[in-house]
Amino acid sequence: MVKRIGVLALHGDFEAHIRIVRSLGHEAFEVKTPQGFEDVNGVILPGGESTTIAMFLDEYNLREPLLHLHSEGGGIYGTCAGAILLGRNVDNFPPGLELADVDVRRNAYGRQVHSFTKVCDLEVCEGGYECVFIRAPKFERIGDGVEVLGSCDSEPVIVRHRNVLLSSFHPEMTDDTRIHDWFVKEMCR
Repeated sequence: MVKRIGVLALHGDFEAHIRIVRSLGHEAFEVKTPQGFEDVNGVILPGGESTTIAMFLDEYNLREPLLHLHSEGGGIYGTCAGAILLGRNVDNFPPGLELADVDVRRNAYGRQVHSFTKVCDLEVCEGGYECVFIRAPKFERIGDGVEVLGSCDSEPVIVRHRNVLLSSFHPEMTDDTRIHDWFVKEMCR
Protein backbone atom coordinates (compact mmCIF):
# COMPACT_ATOMS: atom_id res chain seq x y z
CA MET A 1 0.00 0.00 0.00
CA VAL A 2 1.33 3.43 -0.97
CA LYS A 3 1.42 5.78 2.01
CA ARG A 4 1.44 9.58 2.16
CA ILE A 5 4.33 10.92 4.22
CA GLY A 6 4.71 14.61 4.92
CA VAL A 7 8.14 16.03 5.69
CA LEU A 8 8.29 19.24 7.69
CA ALA A 9 9.97 21.61 5.22
CA LEU A 10 10.84 24.60 7.37
CA HIS A 11 14.56 24.00 7.91
CA GLY A 12 17.12 21.21 7.56
CA ASP A 13 17.62 18.61 4.85
CA PHE A 14 13.97 17.80 4.26
CA GLU A 15 14.67 17.10 0.57
CA ALA A 16 16.80 14.06 1.47
CA HIS A 17 13.95 12.54 3.52
CA ILE A 18 11.52 13.15 0.66
CA ARG A 19 13.89 11.50 -1.81
CA ILE A 20 14.29 8.41 0.38
CA VAL A 21 10.56 7.96 1.03
CA ARG A 22 9.83 8.33 -2.69
CA SER A 23 12.55 5.79 -3.52
CA LEU A 24 10.62 3.31 -1.34
CA GLY A 25 7.54 3.77 -3.54
CA HIS A 26 5.55 6.05 -1.26
CA GLU A 27 4.23 9.56 -1.74
CA ALA A 28 6.35 12.17 0.03
CA PHE A 29 5.86 15.92 0.05
CA GLU A 30 6.83 19.13 1.82
CA VAL A 31 4.70 20.27 4.75
CA LYS A 32 4.74 24.00 5.45
CA THR A 33 1.13 24.74 6.41
CA PRO A 34 -1.51 23.17 8.67
CA GLN A 35 -3.27 21.90 5.53
CA GLY A 36 -0.18 19.81 4.75
CA PHE A 37 -1.15 17.47 7.59
CA GLU A 38 -4.44 16.48 5.96
CA ASP A 39 -4.71 12.85 4.85
CA VAL A 40 -1.16 11.89 5.84
CA ASN A 41 -0.10 8.52 7.20
CA GLY A 42 2.91 10.03 8.92
CA VAL A 43 5.22 13.01 9.23
CA ILE A 44 8.99 13.36 9.49
CA LEU A 45 10.64 16.23 11.40
CA PRO A 46 14.16 16.53 9.97
CA GLY A 47 17.35 17.60 11.65
CA GLY A 48 18.61 21.16 11.52
CA GLU A 49 18.60 23.82 14.22
CA SER A 50 15.96 22.99 16.82
CA THR A 51 15.47 26.62 17.88
CA THR A 52 14.78 27.66 14.29
CA ILE A 53 12.37 24.78 13.70
CA ALA A 54 10.51 25.55 16.95
CA MET A 55 10.19 29.21 15.93
CA PHE A 56 8.73 28.21 12.55
CA LEU A 57 6.33 25.71 14.17
CA ASP A 58 4.84 28.63 16.06
CA GLU A 59 5.03 31.16 13.22
CA TYR A 60 3.20 28.83 10.80
CA ASN A 61 0.77 27.40 13.39
CA LEU A 62 2.04 23.83 13.02
CA ARG A 63 2.09 22.67 16.64
CA GLU A 64 -1.63 21.95 16.78
CA PRO A 65 -1.71 19.86 13.57
CA LEU A 66 1.26 17.82 14.89
CA LEU A 67 -0.50 17.26 18.22
CA HIS A 68 -3.67 16.25 16.37
CA LEU A 69 -1.77 13.78 14.15
CA HIS A 70 -0.23 12.28 17.30
CA SER A 71 -3.60 11.93 19.02
CA GLU A 72 -5.00 10.20 15.93
CA GLY A 73 -2.15 7.66 15.92
CA GLY A 74 -0.27 8.90 12.86
CA GLY A 75 3.42 8.05 12.73
CA ILE A 76 5.81 10.86 13.65
CA TYR A 77 9.57 10.54 13.20
CA GLY A 78 12.08 13.10 14.46
CA THR A 79 15.75 12.96 13.51
CA CYS A 80 18.30 14.94 15.56
CA ALA A 81 16.63 18.37 15.97
CA GLY A 82 13.27 16.73 15.25
CA ALA A 83 13.96 14.35 18.15
CA ILE A 84 14.75 17.29 20.43
CA LEU A 85 11.38 18.84 19.62
CA LEU A 86 9.42 15.61 20.04
CA GLY A 87 10.99 14.64 23.37
CA ARG A 88 11.48 16.59 26.57
CA ASN A 89 14.32 19.05 26.05
CA VAL A 90 16.31 19.11 29.30
CA ASP A 91 17.60 22.60 28.46
CA ASN A 92 13.98 23.85 28.25
CA PHE A 93 14.82 25.73 25.10
CA PRO A 94 13.42 25.60 22.55
CA PRO A 95 9.99 24.62 23.85
CA GLY A 96 9.23 21.17 22.49
CA LEU A 97 6.11 19.14 21.88
CA GLU A 98 6.89 16.49 24.53
CA LEU A 99 5.19 13.71 22.57
CA ALA A 100 7.69 11.07 23.73
CA ASP A 101 8.63 10.33 27.34
CA VAL A 102 12.34 10.83 26.69
CA ASP A 103 14.65 13.50 28.10
CA VAL A 104 16.83 14.88 25.31
CA ARG A 105 19.98 16.99 25.67
CA ARG A 106 20.90 19.17 22.67
CA ASN A 107 24.42 19.04 21.19
CA ALA A 108 25.43 16.42 23.77
CA TYR A 109 28.13 14.91 21.55
CA GLY A 110 29.76 18.29 20.98
CA ARG A 111 29.91 21.01 18.38
CA GLN A 112 29.82 20.70 14.58
CA VAL A 113 33.55 19.87 14.47
CA HIS A 114 32.89 16.86 16.72
CA SER A 115 30.49 15.26 14.22
CA PHE A 116 31.19 11.61 13.48
CA THR A 117 29.95 8.44 11.78
CA LYS A 118 29.77 5.09 13.53
CA VAL A 119 28.35 1.67 12.65
CA CYS A 120 25.81 0.71 15.31
CA ASP A 121 23.55 -2.29 15.96
CA LEU A 122 19.90 -1.34 15.65
CA GLU A 123 16.94 -3.66 16.21
CA VAL A 124 15.09 -2.13 13.27
CA CYS A 125 17.89 -3.11 10.83
CA GLU A 126 19.64 -6.43 10.35
CA GLY A 127 23.39 -6.05 10.48
CA GLY A 128 25.12 -2.80 11.31
CA TYR A 129 23.80 0.62 10.40
CA GLU A 130 26.06 3.58 9.63
CA CYS A 131 24.85 6.36 11.92
CA VAL A 132 25.81 9.97 11.16
CA PHE A 133 25.93 12.18 14.27
CA ILE A 134 26.02 15.95 13.65
CA ARG A 135 25.75 18.12 16.80
CA ALA A 136 23.71 15.16 17.99
CA PRO A 137 21.45 15.05 21.02
CA LYS A 138 21.54 12.32 23.68
CA PHE A 139 18.57 10.54 25.17
CA GLU A 140 19.34 10.97 28.87
CA ARG A 141 16.22 9.48 30.44
CA ILE A 142 14.04 6.83 28.85
CA GLY A 143 10.52 6.82 30.30
CA ASP A 144 8.15 3.95 30.93
CA GLY A 145 6.76 2.47 27.76
CA VAL A 146 9.63 3.75 25.60
CA GLU A 147 11.41 1.07 23.55
CA VAL A 148 15.12 1.43 22.89
CA LEU A 149 15.53 0.19 19.30
CA GLY A 150 19.28 0.69 19.06
CA SER A 151 22.37 1.88 20.89
CA CYS A 152 25.92 2.96 20.16
CA ASP A 153 28.51 2.45 22.89
CA SER A 154 25.68 1.70 25.36
CA GLU A 155 23.95 5.03 24.56
CA PRO A 156 20.42 4.78 23.13
CA VAL A 157 20.34 6.38 19.67
CA ILE A 158 16.91 5.35 18.34
CA VAL A 159 13.80 5.00 20.50
CA ARG A 160 10.07 4.54 20.05
CA HIS A 161 7.23 5.76 22.24
CA ARG A 162 3.92 4.56 20.83
CA ASN A 163 3.58 6.28 17.43
CA VAL A 164 6.66 8.51 17.84
CA LEU A 165 10.14 7.49 16.63
CA LEU A 166 13.24 9.48 17.62
CA SER A 167 16.81 9.10 16.39
CA SER A 168 19.78 11.14 17.52
CA PHE A 169 21.48 10.52 14.16
CA HIS A 170 20.70 11.45 10.55
CA PRO A 171 19.56 8.43 8.48
CA GLU A 172 18.98 10.71 5.48
CA MET A 173 22.75 11.29 5.23
CA THR A 174 23.40 7.76 3.94
CA ASP A 175 22.11 5.62 1.07
CA ASP A 176 20.66 3.10 3.57
CA THR A 177 16.86 3.33 3.43
CA ARG A 178 16.07 0.70 6.08
CA ILE A 179 15.05 3.08 8.89
CA HIS A 180 12.71 5.09 6.68
CA ASP A 181 11.28 1.83 5.32
CA TRP A 182 10.70 0.51 8.85
CA PHE A 183 9.09 3.78 9.96
CA VAL A 184 6.67 3.87 7.03
CA LYS A 185 5.75 0.17 7.24
CA GLU A 186 5.54 -0.21 11.01
CA MET A 187 4.43 3.17 12.33
CA CYS A 188 2.41 4.96 9.66
CA ARG A 189 -1.28 4.09 9.71
